[in-house]
Amino acid sequence: MLDYEKTYVESIKNPEIFWENIAKELSWYKPWDKVLDWKYPYARWFVGGQTNIVYNALDRWQNTDIKNKTALIWVSQEQTERRFTYGQLNEEVSKFANGLKSLGVKKGDKITIYLPRIPEQFIAMLACLKIGAVHSVVYSGFSADALKNRVEDAQAKIVICSNSYPYGKKVVESKKNVDEALKENKTVEHVIVVERMKSDEIRQSQIQSDKTSEKNSDSIQLNPIPSDFIYIWWHELMAKQSTECPTEMMESSDPSFILYTSGTTGKPKGIIHGHGGYMVGIYATLKYVFDIKPDDIFWSTADAGWITGHSYILYSPLINGITMFVYEGTPDFPDIEIWWRLIDKYKVTKFYTAPTAVRALMKFGEDHLKKYDFSSLKILGSVGEPINPEAWLWFYKHVGREKLPIMDTWWQTETGMFMITPVPSVKLKPGSAFKPFFGIDADVVDDKGNKVPTNTQGYLIVRKPWPAMLLDVYNNPTRYKETYFEKIPNVYFAGDSAKIDEDGFYWIVGRNDDVIKVSGHRLGSAELESAFVSNTKVAEAAVIGKPHEVKGESIKAFVILKQGVVPSDELKAELVQTVRKSIGPIATPDEIDFVEKLPKTRSGKIMRRVLKAQELGLPVGDTSTLES
Repeated sequence: MLDYEKTYVESIKNPEIFWENIAKELSWYKPWDKVLDWKYPYARWFVGGQTNIVYNALDRWQNTDIKNKTALIWVSQEQTERRFTYGQLNEEVSKFANGLKSLGVKKGDKITIYLPRIPEQFIAMLACLKIGAVHSVVYSGFSADALKNRVEDAQAKIVICSNSYPYGKKVVESKKNVDEALKENKTVEHVIVVERMKSDEIRQSQIQSDKTSEKNSDSIQLNPIPSDFIYIWWHELMAKQSTECPTEMMESSDPSFILYTSGTTGKPKGIIHGHGGYMVGIYATLKYVFDIKPDDIFWSTADAGWITGHSYILYSPLINGITMFVYEGTPDFPDIEIWWRLIDKYKVTKFYTAPTAVRALMKFGEDHLKKYDFSSLKILGSVGEPINPEAWLWFYKHVGREKLPIMDTWWQTETGMFMITPVPSVKLKPGSAFKPFFGIDADVVDDKGNKVPTNTQGYLIVRKPWPAMLLDVYNNPTRYKETYFEKIPNVYFAGDSAKIDEDGFYWIVGRNDDVIKVSGHRLGSAELESAFVSNTKVAEAAVIGKPHEVKGESIKAFVILKQGVVPSDELKAELVQTVRKSIGPIATPDEIDFVEKLPKTRSGKIMRRVLKAQELGLPVGDTSTLES
């Protein structure tokens, strides 16, 4: 704790010196003239410096021993394996970068990547950045409408997809979504298709149009829908390319990618991140929070369709020179033990997953975990939402064997990097994200920006800029200012509620728009859900507020029970008492429904707004992110 406190105080006293020293550990074509240019609400880091994320993730390792080290271990749903050394990954990235250039892609062009969790997803991302193009990864589970909106907003020149891919017991025909999404598109020139699954049906549907032959005799028209763009097989494009490609020198604040993030209302926001500051932030946070060692095998169970996949599946592990592990399948396919088998087989050292996944696996009990060794594991991590104490303790006891620290990280698409997080040497409290990372000046305040008392819920804010912060909202600077910097003046408004306890530990309560106000009392949905899950018969819970003419809002819960537990009125009464005991009488739920499933995104987040809309008979809005 003393080491953390000392380092944190120094970093807050001189944040520019702290981040500059970190930046000097990385490679730059040209050093910066100024560490930070802060013109509220825009921050630009390492001004005048020139670099490239790929220069640090791949190029700088090619004349070292790391060239022959494994960069990526990928395991498919069928348990087949693909491995790439840093040298091999560099060659594949260079080939695809050359392929993009052969199609006319230039610095600043936008490329939409609509691929599942396969190596080509990562190769495509790296190749875009290598030549200065800007990628926009769209989660492969999104619908055609969601894809259409994101492609059009980004004005993408190229779309990269798979023909189809397995997802648990299902097969997702992702190219059909692309066909639908691009029917009226005016900017896309080529669609590059990865043949993830071989299919006679897909083969038979290939049509070589006259237009295709004229424009590019080596391309393939993969569907009969008339269009102004050309379909090309990934493997045929790659077959003709050189394994050498120069990496573009980028200004520190040049855009590296756009990632769309949904709000509760309105169209998704295109969050822009850069090269220099973002690179420094993700490099430092992974290094310190997960105590990175040269022999680490780092497994983040997220998907590159989300910011976790950008920052901590792909870019930061490579910048730190370690091995990243990726499993294509779901946590329960082909069975509920797959994650544990993979950890033991591949000697995973650092394991980073979501509370939703932990809770989903909790309901199957602990006996099946006892057969696994887990001796390779050194650190566990949690990401995506607040982890309730019961899930934290289960993770700690049964996966960490009561000896591994859990890095409960709070951050956002917009922040780019961990913001509130432990480091392995500090004291931990189950359910708390500890304190701000070095250089992060965070606080919890009221709606006027005044600090709230200890253990009082308020708005989570950040007072000063940090390197990996978003550069802007794509094509919408007004939304950037209004969403993040004008709700409480002169600070970054995170949109989350939190409280700070007597030891200075932060407790993330949940989204501000997930706060239920009962008789003047603000209750976080996440806090209420945690109370439900504290009952040993409950696997998962989602809580919403409903209009109430006396109390303002009433509380309704949707509860999934553990296997073998029988729903009953007696159990409802028991759960009411559980919540009253955990939070207080003000939190008494008015209604409890026992359900088999909850509406979730495929990253595992429960969509409370969908439950609320269905309950109140309102339009459910965009459901493209939902698994079911």
